[in-house]
Amino acid sequence: AVKIPVAGVALGPVNKRDVMGASVMHERKCSQYATILAFDVPVTDEAKKMCNELNVKLMTADIIYHLFDQFSAYMKEYREKQKEEQSKFVNFPCCLRIIESCVFNKRDPIVVGVDVIKGICRVGTQITISSQNYIDIGKIESIELNKKSVDVAKAGQSVAIKIQPGSTEEGMRMYGRHFDHTDELVARMTRPSIDAMKEFYRDELQKDDWRLVVELKTKLEKFTGEPI
Repeated sequence: AVKIPVAGVALGPVNKRDVMGASVMHERKCSQYATILAFDVPVTDEAKKMCNELNVKLMTADIIYHLFDQFSAYMKEYREKQKEEQSKFVNFPCCLRIIESCVFNKRDPIVVGVDVIKGICRVGTQITISSQNYIDIGKIESIELNKKSVDVAKAGQSVAIKIQPGSTEEGMRMYGRHFDHTDELVARMTRPSIDAMKEFYRDELQKDDWRLVVELKTKLEKFTGEPI
């Protein structure tokens, strides 16, 4: 079920004043609710034009259930877009151990075989070396499991990962010089990442994964001396 928050109710045709009232939601940083649901009423041409100008979503229907379905579909689409936008900030919690005999490329990009010790090894996650003063080496660009490309690997699995540097400094990090198989690879915890996981990926993380988030966050805060 979808709960529909209501800021105002009016009778008669949808007019410019209604649109102005709905557009306030953009200022309140609740753009998803800059919406007008018009049930069995006309909409003036001026109001339609203003909806386009002020980015107000207008939904009309002669049957109330159809209006509800429109709003439900709209909210689902909006949330999926938000999730996609936030995905670039998400570093899923993971601890990885390099398999010494499976080092395929030492630098830019780093390609190694790893055992997933804890958490979720997922494409897009920023990897850091906690035992080497938290040097960043890049983001996981791809994962291969049993010679097949996958987006996610779980604890207990062994996979090959490609880590792509995102900066010149990260591109200089080299296996054997800056770190080796005795160093654990972990996901870097950031406030945007944690917030995005709470908002959009809560159901995709198990209790052990959330415990790992806290563990990684606490260790990084202890190292930097600053809260995340």
